[in-house]
Amino acid sequence: MIVAEHLTKRFGARTAVDRVSFTVERGEIVGFLGPNGAGKTTTIRLLAGVFPPSSGRALIDGLDVATRPLAARRRLGYAPERPALHREMTVAAFLEFAAGMKDVAGARERAAAAGAAMEHTGLRDVAGERIGQLSKGYHQRVGLAQALIGDPPVLLLDEPTGGLDPAHSVETRRLIRTLGDAHAILVSSHALAEVETMCDRVVILHRGRVLAADRPASLANRLRPATRVDVEASAPPEALAATLGAVPNVRRVDLLAVANGSTRCRVEVEPGHDVRAELAARITTHSWGLLTLTTVEPSLEEAFLALVAANEHGAPEQGPRSGQAPNDPPNESEAEAGRESGQAAGGEGRAGVRLGASEEQTERSERAPHGPPDERNAEVGRESGHAGRRGLGASEARRPRSGRALDGPPGKK
Repeated sequence: MIVAEHLTKRFGARTAVDRVSFTVERGEIVGFLGPNGAGKTTTIRLLAGVFPPSSGRALIDGLDVATRPLAARRRLGYAPERPALHREMTVAAFLEFAAGMKDVAGARERAAAAGAAMEHTGLRDVAGERIGQLSKGYHQRVGLAQALIGDPPVLLLDEPTGGLDPAHSVETRRLIRTLGDAHAILVSSHALAEVETMCDRVVILHRGRVLAADRPASLANRLRPATRVDVEASAPPEALAATLGAVPNVRRVDLLAVANGSTRCRVEVEPGHDVRAELAARITTHSWGLLTLTTVEPSLEEAFLALVAANEHGAPEQGPRSGQAPNDPPNESEAEAGRESGQAAGGEGRAGVRLGASEEQTERSERAPHGPPDERNAEVGRESGHAGRRGLGASEARRPRSGRALDGPPGKK
């Protein structure tokens, strides 16, 4: 359902995404991990058709987002990290407007689609509130709700739990897990524990390149092949460490804590050996009380840190210049980015690709995945005129030309 084939994106002399390849199948949730500036957001924008790749292909349900952008966008829901919202609209009105942009026909059907999205994301209680009066956490949930409008088979979620309180984060993870049964979902997140519990596979990106792609447990085991055992006993620290260190196949013993007459150690064992019985026997031989003997499971966080640390010793960082955001292009490359967008505007829906003229325009163009087909532009203009008189916002098709900020009010003041 989601296919990245050697995706590459260059901004001037800097390569933000370098030959990235991976797939996400229906019924699968894949976590997209990487440090700041790794290229995660740029990759997701390439998949969403916000701007075209310098080389390679992005496919959504078999449709190339560069040559068939409108058809591909009808098959996906995109929730950016900072969603573009009409702040003066109510939550319900905005979601109904989004339903219209996604070709949901009929007022009753649009209201039903908006209602279902609000139900999924816990927005019923604020359906009549203006978006501009809501908190950042609610903005994230409105952004997720608009991605769910129309029940697209593919979801691209960039930091979907960012800004949410713990309770709503749990609800959002549960929702994503439920949606994963029938959708192909790519989730970008900095919360490693969250990804580990929510995702079927992870793709780790660093310096624009894929470092690893595997199931969280397999990845952690591969990068931490040694077995570790936590031992707690009623014993003197030095004596316990020496005793455990004398067991065959024990690599090292680390002292973790000493409290109330007990000592806790972590024992690292050679791969393929189970020494727990011998550890217990050595402790009881000294008549020490054995309080705990547990195997420590490797974590995704350890795997992630190990991969990034190893990569830091490789090629020099292709980082941004001082004062630039990690995924923003250098200023002198904006013209080149515009030329790339124009050249890629082939096939159907040239306007859909044209929105990626520069990274500076990216946030405005993040609405593009849900924009109307060309043949509906006149109809959308009429809808927007009516919406403006009702205070519901200007046409999505006119906003890129207006040059207004994303959060500026639509229509005439």
